[in-house]
Amino acid sequence: MKTKRRKSRQRDRIYELIKNSSEHPIVQWVYDRLRQEFLNASMGNVYRNINILVEDGLIKARDFGDGVVHYDAIVNQHYHFICKKCKTVTDFSLQVRDDIIEMAQKKTKKIITGHTIQFFGICEKCKKA
Repeated sequence: MKTKRRKSRQRDRIYELIKNSSEHPIVQWVYDRLRQEFLNASMGNVYRNINILVEDGLIKARDFGDGVVHYDAIVNQHYHFICKKCKTVTDFSLQVRDDIIEMAQKKTKKIITGHTIQFFGICEKCKKA
């Protein structure tokens, strides 16, 4: 059961910022943009509101191996592309293979509940540079 929460303009704006970003932002990115509109915004407020959005299932926290948590408003299973030069993370348009879990489950006695696939390479912007 979802907790009934008071409406928050800052939380709504944080969600919009994450949802409208194609680069899977980190907390600092969100904070920097939020401060442009809400001068009283604090980093603690941003963390609390992001945690609420994660708890409510509106965004996902993702680990791309760079030591910081990224946030994604696409909460269903999908793949990502990570540029090896600029480290930008973008969604990768490829149909999700649900049968991978079934194939992997046949190979182990462990219980598999999900999977992640990340593609690495050089993005268009870095390729041109």
